[in-house]
Amino acid sequence: MSAPELSIVIPAFDEAARLPKTLLDLSTFLAGQRRTWEIVVSDDGSTDGTLEAARRLDVPLETVRSEQNRGKGHAVRLGMLAARGAIRVMCDADGSMPASELPALLAPLERGAAQVAIGSRYVQGRAAHGQPAWRRAWSRLVHAVIEQTLVSGIADTQCGYKAFTARAAEDIFSRATVDGWAFDLEVLAMAPRLGHRVAEVGVQWRDVGCSRVRALRDLQAVIGEAFAIRNNLALGRYR
Repeated sequence: MSAPELSIVIPAFDEAARLPKTLLDLSTFLAGQRRTWEIVVSDDGSTDGTLEAARRLDVPLETVRSEQNRGKGHAVRLGMLAARGAIRVMCDADGSMPASELPALLAPLERGAAQVAIGSRYVQGRAAHGQPAWRRAWSRLVHAVIEQTLVSGIADTQCGYKAFTARAAEDIFSRATVDGWAFDLEVLAMAPRLGHRVAEVGVQWRDVGCSRVRALRDLQAVIGEAFAIRNNLALGRYR
């Protein structure tokens, strides 16, 4: 089979309730696009029948699965390396980013201005609709720490909407090591060092509730992983 022009990679852990709507919305939107595409669901050891719920839909799917729950970073890495598209997009299972935002995210890659494009809730007048105050405060605190220690010049490192050329995806994710929340930071720290330009694109984002962010525990984990990434960079472990 020839490779599709676009792959949508969706990491999922116990998302049987939210994933079906996201898949239906995405497939409906993509069916109206003039490009070939695939959707890859990367299951991170779910125990609630996530893949079974996805397969019951009338949506063409590719699936990969980790038998153990290892973390979002591992699921994204597994999906990105299994995908075949010339452009590969990471998209959260909760549908917080509307499919209609996809053309804006892809634009820098399609015109050759960048090899990595990341969605942002905090540039170009875009907003995080319905985001609780505590969630925004948590996000800004993480950003303040990361800006000083690892990735500078990017307003929103944690938005779950990122696109890569096939070459950039394979280059970055074949080297990535972080399984947890800080995988975004590892990706964004590596990309420019491997010669891949990064564009930040404003997207509309809406809070869909049932956030899995655990403020204190996750902040501690992100900071610890961030310093591990910084150490790896200093030691040249990604080369």
